Amino acid sequence: MTAFTSKDYAARMARATADAGQAGLAGVLVAPGPDLVWLTGYRPTAITERLTLLVLAVGREPTLVVPMLERPDAEAAAGAPALSIVDWRDGDDPYDVAAMLLGDSGRFGVSDSTWALHLLGLQRIRPENGWAGLTECLPMLRAVKDKAELDRLAAAGAAADCAFGDILTVPFAGRRETDVAADLAALLRKYGHEQVDFTVVGSGPNGANPHHEAGPRTIEPGDTVVLDFGGLMRGYGSDTTRTVSVGEPGEEVRTVHGIVRRAQQAAFEAVRPGVTCQDIDRVARRVITEAGYGERFIHRTGHGIGVTTHEPPYLVEGEEQPLVPGMCFSIEPGIYLPGRFGVRIEDIVTVTADGGRRLNNTGRELHLVA
Repeated sequence: MTAFTSKDYAARMARATADAGQAGLAGVLVAPGPDLVWLTGYRPTAITERLTLLVLAVGREPTLVVPMLERPDAEAAAGAPALSIVDWRDGDDPYDVAAMLLGDSGRFGVSDSTWALHLLGLQRIRPENGWAGLTECLPMLRAVKDKAELDRLAAAGAAADCAFGDILTVPFAGRRETDVAADLAALLRKYGHEQVDFTVVGSGPNGANPHHEAGPRTIEPGDTVVLDFGGLMRGYGSDTTRTVSVGEPGEEVRTVHGIVRRAQQAAFEAVRPGVTCQDIDRVARRVITEAGYGERFIHRTGHGIGVTTHEPPYLVEGEEQPLVPGMCFSIEPGIYLPGRFGVRIEDIVTVTADGGRRLNNTGRELHLVA
């Protein structure tokens, strides 16, 4: 895969500025974090109290404000040719420097990763301006992926699938959850992940906690085990969940797993342009509710994914954002029975012109492990 170029980053910054204008904003302010990486390719080596801020003001050229000592790193970023760089020295007031780029007045979208220290500094200099979090005012900024981004997400999904295929061959019974989690992390790296964000291994009653962190519990024969794992590969995320049984499962486990599998399939089949995010949540929830387990489906059906593993759009009741081609998100219904076991099945799905395409393609049956 070819690297993103300064033209790619210029197009993203132009799109973000245009979207801001259409939303009635004076512009967008972006601190170090995933939005800055996506817009400029710049990832500071250290995120400190020194102000680094991308200013995308409507009618002005993109400008990156950086500490003087970090300017060489900023100039080496892939997107640097597409923007101006303004530096400030220790001892200067960096908020004065940034404020000069904001124009006369208006409301700015501010990246979610911005420190309160920096926003308060800007408010001190420019009390007449208004501020709103990007997730609130431009939630779809990174939601629609282009082909190059989709290729990276597909590669990350395929790598996670390979890791799952391999984990089925390792022993589970008699080992700790942390042992299996370490195996999963090693496999993700083996298949190309530079960063492993999570390896959930929820065995037996721990599987009833959707975000259980692998712990010292010894996995036993007969346990149901929820495996949820992912990270970043070439800068884009993977996230998949499968549920396995250590030996033959009981009848209730098979029943619950079958319900979750039907819910996940129904939600996937409902994906198409124009359908709202909440519609997908409703489809999955209806299957589980009609089977009598509605109160045990305790989280949203899905979340967006891209340069982070959780980002808009969110598939949840109340989210009326229509699906459009290029959106990518998880579909991950689950049923959780406290003190007993849990079941979840998760794939990353992208919206196509006439439906959806899964980026995870391992079997969704109840897998048996030793």
